[in-house]
Order: sequence, then C-alpha cells, then structure tokens
Amino acid sequence: MAKRLKIGITCYPTLGGSGVVATELGKLLAEKGHEIHFITHSVPFRLGQFQKNIFYHEVEVNDYYVFRYPPYDLSLASKMAQVVKNQQLDVLHVHYAVPHAVCAFLAKQMVGDHLKTVTTLHGTDITVLAQDESLKDLIRMGINMSDAVTAVSKDLICETRDLLDITKPIELTYNFVDKRVYYPRECSSLRSDFASKDEKILMHISNFRPVKRLSDVVDIFAKVAKEVPSRLLLVGEGPDLPKVQQRIRQLGLQDRVHFLGKQDDVAQVISIADVMLLPSEKESFGLVALEAMACGVPTIGSIAGGIPELVTHGETGYLSPIGDTDSMAANAIQLLRNPELYRKVREACLHRARSQFCNDLITAEYERIYYKVLGIEAEIPVPVCD
Repeated sequence: MAKRLKIGITCYPTLGGSGVVATELGKLLAEKGHEIHFITHSVPFRLGQFQKNIFYHEVEVNDYYVFRYPPYDLSLASKMAQVVKNQQLDVLHVHYAVPHAVCAFLAKQMVGDHLKTVTTLHGTDITVLAQDESLKDLIRMGINMSDAVTAVSKDLICETRDLLDITKPIELTYNFVDKRVYYPRECSSLRSDFASKDEKILMHISNFRPVKRLSDVVDIFAKVAKEVPSRLLLVGEGPDLPKVQQRIRQLGLQDRVHFLGKQDDVAQVISIADVMLLPSEKESFGLVALEAMACGVPTIGSIAGGIPELVTHGETGYLSPIGDTDSMAANAIQLLRNPELYRKVREACLHRARSQFCNDLITAEYERIYYKVLGIEAEIPVPVCD
C-alpha cells in the first residue's frame, strides 16, 4: 500500500472555481486516507461539516501600525512553514501562482528542501495578472520554483508558455466533478416555482464579472424567448449585476428573468435547467459547464479558452465565436425545439462528464504527481469511470 501523505492545501477559500476544485480535491484525498491541512484566511466555503483527516489552519495577518497594507503574503508564508513543521507535511499544494506559489517557495526556504510544492494554475493568475509587466517576474519565479506545476486546460498551458516564456513542464490536469454530487436530480417541484410545463429554462451561473459577458446572456435569452416559451435564471452576484438588471428592464423582460443570488447546492439548481449559457470572452476551463454536463444540461457557449476542450460542439453542446449572440440563440432554439436531438446531447453530456472528468480519475492523477515529486514509487490504479 502506498504511503499515506500529509498534504497542505492553500486556495482562495471564497466563491470561485479554483476554491471549489481545491476544496473538493482535499475532501476526496482525505477519503482515501491522506491527511489534509487547509491553510487559508477563512474556512473554504465548500468544506462543510467536520470530516475525518481534514484540518483547518487560519492565516492571521499582523496589523502592526507601521504597515500601510497588511502583509498577508508574508503571514501566509509564515503560517505555511509553521504548519509544515508542526504537522510534518510532505507536500504543499497551492492553487494560483500569486501569491500562493511564491508563499510556498518562501515556506520551503524556511523549512528545507524536503518539503515539496505543487502549483495548480487556474487562469486569472495567467490571463489577467501575468499581463501586468510588474508581476511577470514574480509569477515566473513562483512557477519555476515549484516542484511540479499543473494547469486545468491545454489552452492555459499554451498561454502560460507564451506570456511568461516558461520551459518548465506543466502537466494537464483537468478540473472534475464529484459524481456522487453532480447528477440529474428529480426536482419538478422546484422547477414549477419558476416555469410552467410548456416553458424551457435557460440558466447562467457566474461571479457576474465583465469577462462573463452578462449582456450577451440577456441578449441570447431575448432572442430565444421570441421563438420558444422560456425563462432565464441568473445565479450568482458580482459587479455587473446592476448593468444586467438595467438591460433586462430595457428589453422588458423583468417578468421572465429570475435572480437567485449565490447558491451552495448548485447541482440541485442546475438540474432544473434545460440549457446553460456560457458566452464568456475568457474561460480557462469553464467549471460551470462541466457541472451542468454532469447534471445532463447542455451548454451553449463561446469558443474561448478551455471551453472547447470541455464542450464538444454538436455533441455535448454548441459553441460560437465570442459575441455572436445570433448564432448562440439559434443553437439554443434548435436544441430546445428538437426533443430527439436534446435527448442525444443530454446522454452525451452525462457520458462525457462521467468518463473523462470524474472525481476518481483526477484525484488519482494528483496522487501520482505527489508521489512523483516525493520520489516515492507507488502503484496508483487508473479508475474506470462511467
């Protein structure tokens, strides 16, 4: 039996795809017997109730009066080193290059080279922060000083290499969904709260940032609603919420659009939808599309970032150029008007999510990476997911 590992995980613990993936990964690793220590400024929102083998260590920032800005990065690095020493951790797995990979490097300098660090790139640290010339060298160092680096899509790997001139190997490790959580739910009662039996439900879930193109979501829905009786459910909150509300009022769609705010039980909410809308202009992976796929809901989206690696055009959804709301609406209308086509796409969604992005498969891949950086030979069976 392979050695049970002690793994520290640092992520942004609030809402966001990277925090979701990091937290779910930690929970799955704990189920397999590994000891997991979350080192973050607050409890990860998906952590839930007490679980065996999972521990939380809060990062507290020194508010000494001479500091104009609280030195969170230094506090995090110090806390990482403290937990590594006290708990004898084998690996620090950090999500995002800045500041987490840089902090892990500092922690390693404090405790010694026996500590191994793994960095997972999720997108914003490359697609946004790496565009800033003042941060490029810092991000490059965080990546190069890691013992192993993974990224959640081929597109993100290519962008990282192009922007930062990285030659260090970056392993492709896709995001995943827990098949025990994400599956089609029976929720006809909940669905009836928003739509009648002859109406379709289109849904969008995000943090309502400009990159998600919320105006396109509303425009797509407006076009679809003219042809197919339907409702739009918007899940989440963010800076573009007022703009979206204004656009909906301009189009006179107030009585057909429902705002659900932030939701924890996303699988339950997704299961009432017929189509997921994801017209983003940047999307390193598109976790919400995978969550929808696992619930049997096709995605209508854009050809952006890693989305085409996840959504197979014409099989598990439909993709169009960024901003082409006419094409996206036409694809949605075709899908919603054709029950047999919808059934085939739905079945393809379920098969692809279970066979290629299931939790067992990706968890085993991360285990292999941990053992590799530690120089431990371990047989990690490749799970068969379907």
